[in-house]
Amino acid sequence: MNTTPSRTTTPSTTTPPAGTTDPAEGSADAVTEEATAKDSLVKDPAKGSTTDSPVKDPATEDATGTPSDAADSGAAPDDLSGQADGADDAEDLEPDPFDEARHGVGAGAAAVVSAALGVVALTGAWTGRVAAERETLIGQIQTSGGGSAAQQISEIYGDAWHTTALVNGVFAVLALLVGVFVLVRPAFGAPSDRPQPTWVRAVATAGVALGVLGVLISAGMYFDLFVSLPTAGAPAGG
Repeated sequence: MNTTPSRTTTPSTTTPPAGTTDPAEGSADAVTEEATAKDSLVKDPAKGSTTDSPVKDPATEDATGTPSDAADSGAAPDDLSGQADGADDAEDLEPDPFDEARHGVGAGAAAVVSAALGVVALTGAWTGRVAAERETLIGQIQTSGGGSAAQQISEIYGDAWHTTALVNGVFAVLALLVGVFVLVRPAFGAPSDRPQPTWVRAVATAGVALGVLGVLISAGMYFDLFVSLPTAGAPAGG
């Protein structure tokens, strides 16, 4: 029995069949072509190309304005300018303490003067005492050569009393006029946006009250309503 050795075939690994491609080489070529296509579509900033590119330059996005840029560049300055204008308006509406102090200086001083004049009208002033002493001296000179008792009382005592009342009455009238002027001043002239301070009105009212009281007392003294002048008694042993 003859045995024929089996014929073994060895696959050829040297040359691939025609029309076939290596998978590794094909994938590499595909990647290379895709990268080349992407590079051709990318905009070159240096050359100033105008070709459209799916990849955008961050500088181009900042220049054209994205939603974030619009929020940063457009809305924020407007809001800040509006807030600044509102702050300026609020500062304009707020009263200045220095302006209020200057506004009440004149009226406050006049109110204090009115009250002081009222006090002087009630207590008497050195001008009234000097005037009374002058009248007393004049009366003594006039009656030194002789005169009745009634004449001496009138010239020495009565005239000095009436002069004191007159001087006190002048101070009282001044206090009344100054106080009334302070109270009615806001009703005349240019209107003011700030009311008159409360303490000024209070002091001016006190000056008016003292002035009225001083006028009444001075009038009673001058016309001998409270105390009459003394009279000379009848001579003894008629």
